[in-house]
Amino acid sequence: MSYKPVTRDLPQKNEPDISETPQRGLTITERGPADAEMTRVLKTRPLSMASDSSSGAITFWRHDPLHDVVRPMADHVIMAFPAEPVRFERRDGKTFVNGMTRPATVTVIPAGSSSRWDIYQPLSVVQLYLPLTTLKRIAHEAGTSTPGDLVERTAHPDPITSRLLLSAADALEGSAALDALFRHQLTDLLATRLLAAHTGSPATFRPIMGGLSPRVLGRAIERLRSDSDADVSLAALASDAGLSRFHFCRAFKESTGLSPHAWLRQHRLEQAMNMLRDTDVSVVSVATALGYSSQTAFAAAFRKLTGETPSDWRRRMR
Repeated sequence: MSYKPVTRDLPQKNEPDISETPQRGLTITERGPADAEMTRVLKTRPLSMASDSSSGAITFWRHDPLHDVVRPMADHVIMAFPAEPVRFERRDGKTFVNGMTRPATVTVIPAGSSSRWDIYQPLSVVQLYLPLTTLKRIAHEAGTSTPGDLVERTAHPDPITSRLLLSAADALEGSAALDALFRHQLTDLLATRLLAAHTGSPATFRPIMGGLSPRVLGRAIERLRSDSDADVSLAALASDAGLSRFHFCRAFKESTGLSPHAWLRQHRLEQAMNMLRDTDVSVVSVATALGYSSQTAFAAAFRKLTGETPSDWRRRMR
């Protein structure tokens, strides 16, 4: 049996309306960064955080019960919940929502929105801080009209968006190149999903028509294969192909059957296997050569793909 939060209009009271406070009229530059506001409200630091200026930030939190007003933020905030259901209440002065956080639901706080939250138990949550510029860029690259405003959602059933966002918590592997490429892909994909499902005027996207030309695909693969410090960011790959990030990702997958991140991860795995099987270099040296931050991070990524540690796989193959 599905569960939906209960939303109702609040009766008029002689209390200040949060939605009508002066903060509501703050300009984008006057609104606080989402990460700083969440740190203030949650009164802790995220367990993990990955961010850059072009794609915003993805954070994973475990926080105590809270009773506070979330002030207007400069970025859109999208949340997904990996585990236990927790009771919450949200008020913005005009509406009152009473419900439970659950897996396969999402919460969307549009930039500039403000409301009071009461969360009654400890909660685990993955959050995406999405810049307004990213949403506009995706809309432009996809050929849609000017995107409508995001709709505020509270524990709204959406297994697709929830699954995408929760995958971020498991997919960061300790390799700067792989993690950045994954994060850029995921942010663009989530922005596409938000435009299609969480705006006042849902966008439609034309189906992909064909992949990359052999010459452009070969150049992209050459860049991804590079053992040097070549820039393998999504922006660099797309620019080299003369395409937007949105269209490059779709065309690359059409041509190869894999996203750029999945292709590079598979290539790095093959490199690791060759070095482990054909040389006597240490596992630490393999990890360093492939750009992992530590032997532990490399071993975890290797085991995720093969089911074995690098050392166990090497012994079995020799």
